[in-house]
Amino acid sequence: MRYTVAIITVSDKGSRGERDDKSGPALEGMLKDFYDVRKALIIPDEIDVISDTLKALVDEEKIDLIITTGGTGVAKRDVTPEATRLVIDKDLPGFSEIMRIESYKITPHGIISRGICGIRGESIIINLPGNTKAATECLSFIMAALPHALSKVKGDTSDCAQ
Repeated sequence: MRYTVAIITVSDKGSRGERDDKSGPALEGMLKDFYDVRKALIIPDEIDVISDTLKALVDEEKIDLIITTGGTGVAKRDVTPEATRLVIDKDLPGFSEIMRIESYKITPHGIISRGICGIRGESIIINLPGNTKAATECLSFIMAALPHALSKVKGDTSDCAQ
C-alpha cells in the first residue's frame, strides 16, 4: 500500500510570499518515491490555522501522514507543537525523542526543537524544524519506522515480533 502524505510549511513570511519555502520541497523530494504526496501547503504561525488545517487533512481528506515543517522552536510565534497537541488523540514520543537525540549529535541546538508527533484517527502527524537541513535530517532519522507505524495505526494486528 502506498500511503498518502501532506506537507505543511508553517511560516508567517512564507505564507505572505515574503520568503521562498525550501524545506517543504526538500521534504517532498525525500518522500515522493515512497508516498503519494497529495498536498504541499504554506500557512501562517497561527494556532487556529494550524490545528484547523491538520484536522481537515485527517478528518476530511483522509491523509495518512502529515509532515509539518516550522514553528517548533522557542520564538514567540512558534506554536506548531501547541496546535498539534490540540488535535492528536495519542502521542508518539519516540519519534520526537530520537529526532532530538540524533540532532543533538550534530548540533547542541537540536535540543531546542519542541516538535511533537502523534496520532489522530488513523493518521500520523510529525512536527519537523523549519530549517531545511534540520528538517531533512530529522525526517531521515525516522523514515524507516514510518511504514510500520502507519500500518499499525491503520489497524494491522499482525505480530510485531521479528
